[in-house]
Amino acid sequence: MDRVVVVGAGVVGASCAFFAARAGWDVTIVDPLPPGGGTTSRGEGNLLLSDKGAGPELALMQHSRRLWLEVAQELGRDSLELDEKGGLVVATTSAELEALHHFAQGQRRVGVDARPVDGDELWELEPHLARDLPGAVLYPDDLQVQPVLAACALTLAARRLGGHVRIGAEVVAAERDASGRMKGVRLSTGAVVPAEAVVNAAGTWGGVVGQRLGAPVPVHPRRGFVLVTAPVGQLVRHKVYTATYVADVASDDARLQTSTVVEGTRAGTVLIGASRERVGFDVTMSPEVVRRLAAGAVRVLPVLGGVDLMRTYRGFRPYSPDHLPIIGPDPRVQGVIHAVGHEGAGVGLAAATGFLVARHLDGGPVPHGMPVTAFLPDRLVTRQEHEQGQGRRLSAEAS
Repeated sequence: MDRVVVVGAGVVGASCAFFAARAGWDVTIVDPLPPGGGTTSRGEGNLLLSDKGAGPELALMQHSRRLWLEVAQELGRDSLELDEKGGLVVATTSAELEALHHFAQGQRRVGVDARPVDGDELWELEPHLARDLPGAVLYPDDLQVQPVLAACALTLAARRLGGHVRIGAEVVAAERDASGRMKGVRLSTGAVVPAEAVVNAAGTWGGVVGQRLGAPVPVHPRRGFVLVTAPVGQLVRHKVYTATYVADVASDDARLQTSTVVEGTRAGTVLIGASRERVGFDVTMSPEVVRRLAAGAVRVLPVLGGVDLMRTYRGFRPYSPDHLPIIGPDPRVQGVIHAVGHEGAGVGLAAATGFLVARHLDGGPVPHGMPVTAFLPDRLVTRQEHEQGQGRRLSAEAS
């Protein structure tokens, strides 16, 4: 049985391990933290079609949504806290609404269920919305999972299939034989884990891990904050966010950007986001971010003005220069497969990423229409490196 080490026990790494184990690989997950203990624990667990324009990332999310539903059926919906709540994207001005309708029109052309909403229907969907909002678009297919539970459930499933987990250690280097073929990874403990392939699923630290494996990729941290209210019951029915959120996701601006994102949880708390800024791995608390996020939430849902804030947390989204994830074999180093750079869509894209990684490992086919080439690391390395690695990419994109 071929062996693979998955570096990273977050939801993406756990998904890679699950699909690889299901494909018959002997899998070992390595991470200094417990499953879901890193960036995954700092996310909201969204599986969003609503924030992606027509293109490869949206296509991958459409496949990922289907795969997540299959995983939920296999592992149990409660093990993931899967919630088919749907998303509601609201406009705060007539100009925003016009742009939102244009955006949704493009999504509908590629099969997304995007329904314009205005008038009384808006408050039937969300009774506590501000009364001066001109309209919205409803996305019934947006989902949510509890990200740490999802990572743990996938890890346990991989273990049931014969996988192993090494917690409390970091991968510091790749081990190769005289011909350059991958034979394992060396850990910070000094141990060597034998493997014919290594998956870099280290999230925000994917750039660091890639460097250690001799296969650097441009993955950088983008800090974000989330506010958590005291429990208030099911005050918010959908994931509600403003149309400006989509522009912020795609922006290359390094400065602080905030847009309003509000959603409830099964525990009755309300999660409030979202902020983005490039400050390296700085975890300093920012009262200004908290103020902006709270003000934005109250603007859209005035009822939140009377709700207590229980805590805040912050984490880092792993972004790549073109805002697309990096999924596939490294064109320079045999045996290294990347699964990083998902930015804020890691949870949503985790299922499809794991599936694709398994196909890169075994060379098997992928479903028709599932994008592959758009995410290959080749696009982010030099032309010379690209030419050297042409023979090592996935041979079949569709069957």
